[in-house]
Amino acid sequence: MGGSLLLLLDDIASVLDDVATMTKLAAKKTAGVLGDDLALNAKQVTGVEPDRELPVVWAVARGSAINKAILVPGALVISWLAPWAIGPLLVLGGGFLCYEGVEKVLHKLLHTSHTPDGDEDAGRPSGGAASVAGTAEEQRKISAAIRTDFILSAEIIVITLGVVAARPLVTRVGVLVAISVAMTVGVYGLVAGIVKLDDLGLRLAGSSSRIGRTTGLAILAAAPWLMRALSVAGTAAMFLVGGGIIAHALPAVEHALADAAAAAAGGSDEPLAGLLMMAANAFVGAVAGLAVVGVVTMAARLRGLVAG
Repeated sequence: MGGSLLLLLDDIASVLDDVATMTKLAAKKTAGVLGDDLALNAKQVTGVEPDRELPVVWAVARGSAINKAILVPGALVISWLAPWAIGPLLVLGGGFLCYEGVEKVLHKLLHTSHTPDGDEDAGRPSGGAASVAGTAEEQRKISAAIRTDFILSAEIIVITLGVVAARPLVTRVGVLVAISVAMTVGVYGLVAGIVKLDDLGLRLAGSSSRIGRTTGLAILAAAPWLMRALSVAGTAAMFLVGGGIIAHALPAVEHALADAAAAAAGGSDEPLAGLLMMAANAFVGAVAGLAVVGVVTMAARLRGLVAG
């Protein structure tokens, strides 16, 4: 009996070691998506009232955990019953990301605010109405962030599944769960830290230490620029991730883009070729997003004509 227990413990240790090794490998493979996930989710919190930033981050993190709780068993079942469906589903998700990216850019270009600088409250509802409007906008941001997270989480899960496809079921489940937890905690922990940088700056600026005050003032000066940069990076990430997924699903297009990037970089400059490939993926994402926006707009008009 003692020997059987030792064998069981040895098997458990072997599985855990395999899970740890494969988790490290999967984390390297998904690092690029992690950066996009961070930029996108930090962007979603911009514009939220300071005292509501952490509750919004927590709400999105909770939604992300639910997304992954759905995606992990779903990916395992699909990989077993219909592995051919994973690619098309990812392409649909990539198309949705591109669509949202184009919509955000068009909204920014076509719906500029004409409110005078000194009259920020003009046009806003007052009292309870303002609170209701703020709550509705907050829920819209949370819902949009959770939808975006679902697509990025799906890509992370599929990449991870590809890394551990040949491993036993126990190892596959262990790695998928470990990556899901690490990505959720890592991304939303960093997002929470980023959105509260201004609070840290205020606290340091009020300290008695000269170094603390200088550091606090520097953080306060840099925080708005960081949030703007993350907002731009988040929108760019929609095109990069969505365009990359679509290009990868079309091998001829992906190979043509890779060859063009390598030729433009002179064939020897790998970092430049990588940057050009990212730009090409972003271009594919922008074109795909415009196409989807055109289809959606046309469908809406046709529906309006039929209803009228």
